[in-house]
Amino acid sequence: MQALQSPSLRPSPLTPLHKNTHNAAKRPTKKVSFITASSTNNNTTISAPKREKDPRKRVVITGTGLVSVFGNDVDTYYDKLLAGESGIGLIDRFDASKFPTRFGGQIRGFNSQGYIDGKNDRRLDDCLRYCIVAGKKALEHADLGGDKLSKIDKERAGVLVGTGMGGLTVFSDGVQALIEKGHRKITPFFIPYAITNMGSALLAIELGLMGPNYSISTACATSNYCFYAAANHIRRGEAELMIAGGTEAAIIPIGLGGFVACRALSQRNDDPQTASRPWDKDRDGFVMGEGAGVLVMESLEHAMKRGAPIIAEYLGGAVNCDAYHMTDPRADGLGVSSCIERSLEDAGVSPEEVNYINAHATSTLAGDLAEINAIKKVFKNTSDIKINATKSMIGHCLGAAGGLEAIACVKAITTGWLHPTINQFNPEPSVEFDTVANKKQQHEVNVAISNSFGFGGHNSVVAFSAFKP
Repeated sequence: MQALQSPSLRPSPLTPLHKNTHNAAKRPTKKVSFITASSTNNNTTISAPKREKDPRKRVVITGTGLVSVFGNDVDTYYDKLLAGESGIGLIDRFDASKFPTRFGGQIRGFNSQGYIDGKNDRRLDDCLRYCIVAGKKALEHADLGGDKLSKIDKERAGVLVGTGMGGLTVFSDGVQALIEKGHRKITPFFIPYAITNMGSALLAIELGLMGPNYSISTACATSNYCFYAAANHIRRGEAELMIAGGTEAAIIPIGLGGFVACRALSQRNDDPQTASRPWDKDRDGFVMGEGAGVLVMESLEHAMKRGAPIIAEYLGGAVNCDAYHMTDPRADGLGVSSCIERSLEDAGVSPEEVNYINAHATSTLAGDLAEINAIKKVFKNTSDIKINATKSMIGHCLGAAGGLEAIACVKAITTGWLHPTINQFNPEPSVEFDTVANKKQQHEVNVAISNSFGFGGHNSVVAFSAFKP
């Protein structure tokens, strides 16, 4: 979510007193063992860090679940992405006619039947509803739906689903009730359903999962932070299974108005479906989206013991902070490039092994190019890497963005098809990558990385590959 359209959003109390870059080169790096690995694109031998071998520490993906502008089914979601279909349209949830931006990736026709009982469904904020449905669907995909969940040790299974904004509708309605009717009219669910940890809590309560449980809120970097933390719980032996990802439901008047005030949003009201155009010279801001994206992550040992369907492998990740500005990216790209390098180090992957990047690519003027410049610092040869932007079709789903994009990465690995980056009409010449412009491409993914960055300078990168025993 970094990089607004105007540099003027710089309140002096929050502007850093210094830009500490001179010590960056002195940062100690983790020592890694090396092995040789063959490049998938030629016959040369490259030097690659040694990947994790211990089945108790290898982390695999056994289930995926989502709520999206394209519905609640993962296969349908990816089919729509492959077709290059835009899910962006005019907002009709409320009267947006007075806003300078009147469109977004609004979810319509959401149905939680079979996943949330009717009484709770009426009370819950959409942020929580999306989390619960996506989480339960991911468990079904992992062959842990219904009574099958009783087969695992619930004290060693946890939930880590974060959100950037929390229960924004419940919060907004509570403030309105206070102003118009007084404190006695505030619902008793105001605090519980507004705070950011409640998605993880309610999912665990319904499922009886007693392992690690909390939320992370790092703006648009949230989901990847959750994947990284969840994997580390497994690697440290604190859990055998984690449900992890992000959820968001911010397309309401205060959410839209807040981002309008930041001058962050596209104003292409006459043609919303072409408004999100990452790396296009005529991009004018990001498009708000919403939804949830969740993975079931397990130790390889646990997954194999229960005969789980192993879909892909989480290789590693990293998180860090630009320590620069609350909305703008660093001009030198140090935070992002460093985060990518550390994620590859953690994954045991050399830069030469990566041949697909699902980019953060929000369609902002500065952010798109800052990310590209950082990527170029890490990957010296761009000719074999394909890069795409899921946000071009579903918008920027804030705290849920990384979750929905991780699912796109997993589907790319399992199907051999990359979805296009749509709305590539007038490409930036400095983007020296194949951006899968406007049409899907077949591509055998060796290692995929997914980038997510958020307000506050939060950076998070995770790496996936096909599972190989």
